[in-house]
Amino acid sequence: MGLALSAIGVVFGDIGTSPLYALKEVFLAGVPIDQEHVLGVLSLVFWSLMLVVTVKYAIFIMRADNKGEGGIMALMALTLFGANNNPRRKQYVLTVGLIGTVLFYGDSMITPAISVLSAVEGLEIITPTLHDYILPGTIAALCVLFIIQAKGTGAIGKMFAPVMCFWFAVLAVLGIINIIDEPTVLLAISPHYALNLLHTMGWHSFMIMGAVVLVMTGAEALYADMGHFGLKPIRLAWFSFVFPALLCNYFGQGALLLQHPDAIQNPFYLLAPNWALYPLLILSTLATIIASQAVISGCFSISRQAIQLGYSPRMPILHTSGEEKGQVYVPAVNWMLMFAVFILVLSFKSSTNLAAAYGIAVTGTMVTTTLLAFLVIRELWQWKTSASILFLAFFLSIDLVFLSSNCLKIPSGGWLPLAVGLVLYLVMTTWIKGRAMLSEYMAERRVLFEDLEEQLQEHELCTVKGTAIYLTRHVHGVPQVLLYNLRHNHVLHEQIIVLTVVTTDEPYVEEARRVKIRTFGHQRKFFRVKLYYGFQQTQDVRRALKLAVEEGLGIDTKFVSFFIGSEKVSFKRKSAMPNWRRALFRFLIHNSSSAIEFFKIPVDQVVEIGIRIEL
Repeated sequence: MGLALSAIGVVFGDIGTSPLYALKEVFLAGVPIDQEHVLGVLSLVFWSLMLVVTVKYAIFIMRADNKGEGGIMALMALTLFGANNNPRRKQYVLTVGLIGTVLFYGDSMITPAISVLSAVEGLEIITPTLHDYILPGTIAALCVLFIIQAKGTGAIGKMFAPVMCFWFAVLAVLGIINIIDEPTVLLAISPHYALNLLHTMGWHSFMIMGAVVLVMTGAEALYADMGHFGLKPIRLAWFSFVFPALLCNYFGQGALLLQHPDAIQNPFYLLAPNWALYPLLILSTLATIIASQAVISGCFSISRQAIQLGYSPRMPILHTSGEEKGQVYVPAVNWMLMFAVFILVLSFKSSTNLAAAYGIAVTGTMVTTTLLAFLVIRELWQWKTSASILFLAFFLSIDLVFLSSNCLKIPSGGWLPLAVGLVLYLVMTTWIKGRAMLSEYMAERRVLFEDLEEQLQEHELCTVKGTAIYLTRHVHGVPQVLLYNLRHNHVLHEQIIVLTVVTTDEPYVEEARRVKIRTFGHQRKFFRVKLYYGFQQTQDVRRALKLAVEEGLGIDTKFVSFFIGSEKVSFKRKSAMPNWRRALFRFLIHNSSSAIEFFKIPVDQVVEIGIRIEL
């Protein structure tokens, strides 16, 4: 129960603030406000939440956990594990997973903008004279939100659960008060009204589905935050509190519209009596800031996962809490996100305009999740072919209806998350291709330790006391930085340790499995040390070397020298890398965070050697 209450403060912020704008946008899409159409819209809302959020995510998708972790990256890693022996399937999984990841970033840009803006728009309901303060108020709230990220959100985070619990209670109470006045809205639970609306409105109903998807924004968070709270607490919070509160509010807004059609200007705020508008405005702003905080934290988390798995260049990652291992801060992502959100608010100027840009990123992510979940169901869970295909056909058809209806919004704003996603996709695929070419280059020039020892016996070298640790990303052969050092300096330390940090497909690797040590050589001491980390973990070389010493590695970590290769990349005329990608890859590798900082290596013990590589 305690975890369920905490989950309410983090997991359900996005979907919990959708009542601020979702139903209004559905009717503004051109739906008449009368009993038949209001019941039809409410029925669509009910069954969308039931089938997509409840059945697909809460019941099925959340079972596909990667050692307790969820989210698109964890699902992709899990699916890649089942496709190791099939290169074509591996490429398919990687492509689908990266598309889902970059669309998540597009979604993360729009969520803070539309949520906070829709809350502050309550000023206009209180008094129209405050209209001019909406944009400055929104920018001010968002500015504070992004600035405090560097300080960590641990202290503020303790307030999240009480505020959001109160928020959902208020949603339910406001809805129930209006439902009591117009109980006929409860008939909308029958799917008959949804089907009748789709039938009578014909082609126009296709456009309505693009607005209905707004009630489901944040559904992905149920799965993405599973590692923080666990499957059962999230399900408990959803079924017992959040889902009923949302339904009460949506149905209450429908009841209000049946009695007062002119309330369509802002049915959420007009649910409340006049005396409650100011408190509701403050509560709504707090709730939307909390929802935005959850999305921003999710961006930091997924960025770290992408870096660890090798899908993104290294960036500085700061830990803002000594107690919570999941609390990280990525400065570059924070400031880019803040800049993008400000541009969105100042460009679109209202939640209605932003709603046009919103749904396509959400539905695109839903489609990719369904496609990857199908592979998990088929390959890892070993469902029968007929059952697997039935799952795929049913949920993918729903996702595609929502996605295709949102494609109609591309000219009026939907192009924005697609453009952002395309840029990020090109960056990630360029980085992955460049890294693969680097690995191939190193593999072609690989020298085995046995061959190196034979060469050392034929040529006399100066031997100096101490231990040299050569950091390399490759798990086989002698690292290039060691060969460069021998070729140019003709000096070798008494002990040589080749150190490789390996990121696994698991979210966490316990310390008992962290270190593997292998010994080479007869005349000299060569050690290959591999450090294994999960994609959710911080890769701390200093801490890991202490574990290696405890396991028998005979070194004094205070008196070692770390040798790191600084790669300078150029391209041949007939390189496999397309011309347009070359400059991008050079830019990425040049601006990638230093391995010294990223792996937490003591700066005063590092020797950095420049290596020229022509791909």
